[in-house]
Amino acid sequence: MSTTPLGQGVGYGIVIGLGFAFAFAMILTTFVLKRYNYELQTSEMFSTAGRTVKSGLVASAVVSSWTWAATLLQSSGVAYRYGVSGPFWYASGATVQIILFATIAIELKRRAPNAHTFLEVIRARYGAVTHIVFMVFGLFTNILVTSMLLTGGSAVVTSLTGMHTAAACFLLPVGVVLYTMFGGIKATFLTDYAHTVVILIIILLFAFTTYATNEHLGSPGKVFDLLVQAAKDHPVEGNAGGSYLTMRSKEGAIFFVINIVGNFGTVFCDNGYYNKAIAASPVDALPGYIIGGLSWFAIPWLCATTMGLAALALEGNPVFPTYPARMADADVSAGLVLPTAAVALLGKGGAVAVLLLVFMAVTSAMSAELIAVSSIFTYDFYQTYINPAATGRQLINMSHVMVVIFAIAMAAWSTALYYIGISMGYLYLLMGVIVSAAVLPATLTLMWSKQNWWAATLTPPLGFACALIAWLVTAQKQFGELTVASTGANDPMLAGNVVALLSPLVFIPILTYALGPQNYDWQSMKAIRKGDDHDLATAAHVDLEMIPGERHHSVIEEEAEQAKLYKASRISRWMTVFMTLAFLVLWPMPMYGSGYIFSKKFFTGWVVVGILWMFCSVGAVGIYPLWEGRGTSVKTFKRILRDISGKEKPPRRPEVIEGEGAEGTETPTEKVMEGVPEKQ
Repeated sequence: MSTTPLGQGVGYGIVIGLGFAFAFAMILTTFVLKRYNYELQTSEMFSTAGRTVKSGLVASAVVSSWTWAATLLQSSGVAYRYGVSGPFWYASGATVQIILFATIAIELKRRAPNAHTFLEVIRARYGAVTHIVFMVFGLFTNILVTSMLLTGGSAVVTSLTGMHTAAACFLLPVGVVLYTMFGGIKATFLTDYAHTVVILIIILLFAFTTYATNEHLGSPGKVFDLLVQAAKDHPVEGNAGGSYLTMRSKEGAIFFVINIVGNFGTVFCDNGYYNKAIAASPVDALPGYIIGGLSWFAIPWLCATTMGLAALALEGNPVFPTYPARMADADVSAGLVLPTAAVALLGKGGAVAVLLLVFMAVTSAMSAELIAVSSIFTYDFYQTYINPAATGRQLINMSHVMVVIFAIAMAAWSTALYYIGISMGYLYLLMGVIVSAAVLPATLTLMWSKQNWWAATLTPPLGFACALIAWLVTAQKQFGELTVASTGANDPMLAGNVVALLSPLVFIPILTYALGPQNYDWQSMKAIRKGDDHDLATAAHVDLEMIPGERHHSVIEEEAEQAKLYKASRISRWMTVFMTLAFLVLWPMPMYGSGYIFSKKFFTGWVVVGILWMFCSVGAVGIYPLWEGRGTSVKTFKRILRDISGKEKPPRRPEVIEGEGAEGTETPTEKVMEGVPEKQ
């Protein structure tokens, strides 16, 4: 865009002001939880939230973590390029991983109840060499995801406000670092909830503006007519009839495959998703991930179906910022379709809404990445190889240090990517090439007892090497040179992504059966121990057993928990397979195979389903967590009021009573407080 719709002051105000506002809110929340809910910030609470988080918050955290800047920006870009197929392929191609991950989440809690990261599970089964191999792939995943967040987010901030991209890269993480340091993973769950609600509301605002109130569009029928005209003016090569209103899209289908493969890598190799599975209480991991995956589907689908198509419909109108020209391909790749369409629809108000939207998406997903990386360095590097006898204080200090170091390093790295000319769109297509070779061996570590050391250790680097060769050779053969443009094209990226994900299907069975299957008994995973937080509890004069998640369970309780997890495991396998087939085959393939071009009625119905689905998402991850946590919230507010009025002080040493202590359930203190009289 030639001129920015907002001034630099607005950019700095939102990036810095909102960041510090969230940081202050989380510091205050941490103080309240410690004073009234007996939640001491131990190393276990910092990284696992006491393993007691309920399904509503797990679902909202999954939605928030999976709503990257790329979710909103890249999906709108593929809608602009390929029409209605792009948003659906983006949404379905990235929902199935979350749904399938529900099975892994259950198995992780069954096999390794005390784990802090998925890498600890790798080490428990295969030893140090395999552990280091997967640590490299895990950190590559976190680096790629954070790079996408900052490159996409900073590009939008710059395009809307004129704020320098380097300044945006360094300032966007500041507030995130503060509240993550003070509140740990519990703070990320709570801010994830707040961010998710804001994102859902803004997307609904865009949808109603585009399809109901806008003077230039205002109805699905009007958008339909303008898309038909757009197809006549510049038909889409490879689409049925050159139309934007068909699921039959050759380039869209290639993107679909790249999207599926890449997102397997960024879910199954991202420690952030394992962190959330670990933090969930045993019975809440499965519903949390299923609800989260289904709720998330509506976000890219409706957002891109609204904003990507609005950009196509309005680009022949003088209100469009690039009128009379179409958007430049570099701007589409940089993720600027969404902000451009928002400005065309709502002027400065649209620019502010997008700035808020992107700020929420970047900061909430980045907090998950900060916790993921700090957990890896704290438990898989520091405690494992540097200081095996680390105290709780030392573990939490290392977590704090790594949050700061990783944030600074990624801000610098993302600034370098900007100057090199690597965009968010390029990184999005590349991520599967880099990390997807580790998906299958990581999954089979928890799912298959026969995978041996050789298969687990050698498959990721071998698959990575094959993927690099396929990617670069295809680019060289097709374009005759290796440049950012040639290596970023669809065909080379498709080759690299598919080879990365599927080559382990060859390597794993050959290495396993040629060198002898392992026949693992799963026992060493159960030997993973929690961090020792006795020093923190002693310093705070509290009983460690009273802190949520720290109480030792009896054999009978552990057996009951394992029985629940086993039942959830069986349910998850059937449920996830059915949902995967529905999203990837039963729904889209008949429309793709038939080459059906949407009628006006069908398109209207398509949009209405998207809006209704979004309302269901609001209920599932916006309202349900509040309902689930109503008991804790009411009691906490009552205690605050009694404390402020001087009627009662919080108990310092309540007796040990069984409790779960999660958001949405009672802590031991709450159960004690039920019997405390109103006045003392």
